[in-house]
Amino acid sequence: MTTAASEPARGAFALVRRVVLYVVLGLAALAILVPFLWMISASLKRNNDVFTIPVQWIPKDFQWHNFADIWSRVPLATYLGNTVFLSLVITLLQVLTGSFAAYGFAKVRFRGRDVLFMLYIATIAVPWQAYMIPQYIMMQKAGLTDTFWSLILLQAFGAFGVFLMRQYYLTIPDELCEAARVDGLSEYGIWARIMLPLSKPALASLALLTFVNTWNDYMGPFIYLTSNDLWTIQLGLRSFVGQFDADYAMIMTGSVLSVLPITIIFLLGQRHFIQGIATSGMKG
Repeated sequence: MTTAASEPARGAFALVRRVVLYVVLGLAALAILVPFLWMISASLKRNNDVFTIPVQWIPKDFQWHNFADIWSRVPLATYLGNTVFLSLVITLLQVLTGSFAAYGFAKVRFRGRDVLFMLYIATIAVPWQAYMIPQYIMMQKAGLTDTFWSLILLQAFGAFGVFLMRQYYLTIPDELCEAARVDGLSEYGIWARIMLPLSKPALASLALLTFVNTWNDYMGPFIYLTSNDLWTIQLGLRSFVGQFDADYAMIMTGSVLSVLPITIIFLLGQRHFIQGIATSGMKG
């Protein structure tokens, strides 16, 4: 009797706990979205309406022309084109090099493999500021400063990508690779024809993380790119703030346009991203 009577109580408690959890998560999500909602609202206002008290979330008069005027105020198309180019090239190279190196660390047996992997992963703990100056000197002596090559070469390899892909490859049975070797398939063929098709979630996660990181990168382009026609969207927005520091509505318009592409990409790839992150840590 006691057990039967406690079942409805446990069910009600579980329901209340779930409702409270959803309410807390909803409030947290709303708190995170508030700055972005204010940015969108401010991009559709006049300058004197941006910082009103209390906050006017819905503009009285929508200034849609802000999204057309900004293209003539600054070379935004050039900045966006440069950012897209760098993000795509660096993402492609990181996915290629990261997955290929991870295959070697996960499925190819050689002496010192684990030690070499630990040493390589340990570089993640080294602050970027510690080797920022030596990197710049190397690029300067090679004559690659103020070119896209400096950023591409420095960011084409990433220890985090190798770690992420290796963890995913460890979840794939070794028997698949052994069977392919017996059938005469080379290591390159195993990587390209077996491992890559089976690791689409992890590849999507790495590609999304790399693309967003490259898109939002400010210090790299700031250090290596000095010509205005090579600037990325982050440098362009920073210079826009310096030139039109009182044009708050236009600044918010540029910010919205810079955030919109990566938001769309994340929404389209979030299922693969979550799956890849969730499965990459299943086996160590």
